[in-house]
Amino acid sequence: MPASADPVRPSRRHVLAAGAAMAGLSACGVRAGREFLSTDTHPEEYPTVQAVKEMGRLLSARTDGRLGVKIYAGGQLGSEQDTLEITVFGGLDMNRVNLAPLNSIEPLTSIPALPFLFQSNDHMRRALDSPIGDEILASLEPHGLIGLCFYDSGDRNFYNTRRPIRTPADMRGLKIRVPSSDLYVSMIRALGADATPMSIAEVYQALVQGVIDGAENNWPSYESGRHFEAAKYYSLTQHVIAPEVLVMSKSRWDKLDEADRALVRQTAKESVPYMRTLWDQRVEDSRARLMASGIEVNEIEDKAAFAAAMRPVWDRYIVSEQAKRLVSQIEAMGEAE
Repeated sequence: MPASADPVRPSRRHVLAAGAAMAGLSACGVRAGREFLSTDTHPEEYPTVQAVKEMGRLLSARTDGRLGVKIYAGGQLGSEQDTLEITVFGGLDMNRVNLAPLNSIEPLTSIPALPFLFQSNDHMRRALDSPIGDEILASLEPHGLIGLCFYDSGDRNFYNTRRPIRTPADMRGLKIRVPSSDLYVSMIRALGADATPMSIAEVYQALVQGVIDGAENNWPSYESGRHFEAAKYYSLTQHVIAPEVLVMSKSRWDKLDEADRALVRQTAKESVPYMRTLWDQRVEDSRARLMASGIEVNEIEDKAAFAAAMRPVWDRYIVSEQAKRLVSQIEAMGEAE
């Protein structure tokens, strides 16, 4: 069954970390409202980091500098799981996170990560730009988070050190890294592979040392993490087209007046097309560099076979009537393509 949807409960270590973060915020005036402290595990030049900076620029311009965003990129403040707990606690104002750590907090966030739900990146964008996406974002509020917007993370593909993946049978016996998410573990196991939850920062060394045989991710992450140096077989399964999420601490949100809340939501939404322009270019640049590096890329002739093998995951994670309704609405939008 899916993990519990209870709110994140910070450990003593994270409470102490949050206290230190809040002390720092007070020192620089952020708690007084001048800047929101935000974090991202992606590097400085990554599209999500640049998008949050654009949001901060818009906030500053529209409030004559009264509001803004100070972002710590590259995982300076810790892993997504750690910083997410601190954000819920109130030690961080904003956080750009992958869907995976949110899946254990709110079941509806599993929907965009379902295997083969979206037919294309355009389908994903149209669905999550609609009231469907707003409903999923709103589901985070009871858990101490305000969902502001979705950012692209592209289509995810399998790569490994041993062989091309052409059919589900080629997955059998492979040790595949996944994010810390029961949903991702279930997807990999459905294909007969061994799922190994692991921080993305550990993947390169694990590939080199043979701790894992492979992983799954988008073109930019495959490149920026140098995973292609160790795992040259990249198979275009496109099994998941899941977004990332920009969230705000509800405790910080509650301190804003209605006008500032509206402005935060608006500028977050406006940062999305900016991010997508950067993202699309980043994907093309990464693909070109990787193809020139000598990796072996293969298309998948029968994606339906992968979809069929992974379909039981839907039944396991989509159990509420609300989730079933949202999934049906997303599928209907895809049929229009």
